[in-house]
Amino acid sequence: MARRILWASLAFTPVVVAARFVFDANATTLFVLAALALLPLAWLIGEATEHAAEHTGPGVGGFLNASFGNAPELIISLFAVADNLPNVVRGSMAGSVVSNVLLVLGVAMIFGGEGRIDARSLRWQIVAIAGAVALLLVPSVPRWAGDPSEDVLLFLSIPVAVALLVTYVVITVRNLRIHREAERGEPRHEAWSLRKSIAWLAVATIATALVSEILVHSLEDFGHAVGLDQFFIAAVIVAIVGNAAEHGGAVVIAHRGNTELATEIAVTSGMQVAVFVVPAVALISLVMSHHLTLAFRPIELGTMALAAGLAWLVTRDGRSQRWEGFLLAGVYLVVVVAYFLS
Repeated sequence: MARRILWASLAFTPVVVAARFVFDANATTLFVLAALALLPLAWLIGEATEHAAEHTGPGVGGFLNASFGNAPELIISLFAVADNLPNVVRGSMAGSVVSNVLLVLGVAMIFGGEGRIDARSLRWQIVAIAGAVALLLVPSVPRWAGDPSEDVLLFLSIPVAVALLVTYVVITVRNLRIHREAERGEPRHEAWSLRKSIAWLAVATIATALVSEILVHSLEDFGHAVGLDQFFIAAVIVAIVGNAAEHGGAVVIAHRGNTELATEIAVTSGMQVAVFVVPAVALISLVMSHHLTLAFRPIELGTMALAAGLAWLVTRDGRSQRWEGFLLAGVYLVVVVAYFLS
């Protein structure tokens, strides 16, 4: 019955599109409809990823989920750059890393309970996040110490972006090699074919991107209505909403007992944002009318470093434990308070 309800709930996607482009609904209505539409899309991406992982193994399955799930994040960021909202972009990307590594990983451990995780795969990805934070200090520190021009910050940002992309390729190739032979097994009889799984992932990702764009454009007015400032909206609400599909997918998969795949999704998604989405948006912005520098605020880099450190502590033993999930989720709530106060 629950599956039938979720399949039927996919109808919210055309409803929110019609409300936006046909009926010109107000921002609050669009926000609520878009949020409702993202929930079944999250389930669909999680469902398709789990079926794909039957053929590829949890490591590759987590990579597929993170890749498809982060496509809306990339699209949303480019829309914000085009609207000359660089602080929103940086805040949402930092918040995305933190929410994946603390909130999603934590909730996945809570729902999954005791279970095995691939510490070796996660270790390299967590190191990549920490390395990204270190590299991002290059364009960020000059902004903290003085008032450099945007041209100077952009000049410092370009080599950092290139280095991050190279790091992403190296880490991804290494992890895919680790998982290529060790994890592949016989899929269950009822599992979707790999082609069908990828097709549903693609359809759900396109729909998620469209719905997320509508929701993000309604967030500013919604934030004003409830009295939230731009940074908090970007770092918390936009970050969570922009990744709602993969967030929900990881939790659903963890609840079914597949802690290895769920933790791969959470950490891989955070790593992809830090090491791929951040530099990709910066480099793509070079051909746009507005450019994005990688000069992050201290609280943004500090919370990303904190998330990476805690994730390493709870995953190094190769086991998922429920109390560790509560710890990560609790720290995320503290981070949200810090974002609000900042």
